[in-house]
Amino acid sequence: MDILYLLVPLSVVLVLAITGLLAWAVSTGQFDDIEREGQRILLDDTEP
Repeated sequence: MDILYLLVPLSVVLVLAITGLLAWAVSTGQFDDIEREGQRILLDDTEP
């Protein structure tokens, strides 16, 4: 039972950290244009 006093606050901190990282990624534009990045690896960058 004593372990719950440790695990519950740790899980709350973990959820808040994940939520904060997701909010940061969305606010900095990490998910703005995901289709272009998927197609970028298919293009040939070398000049002939």
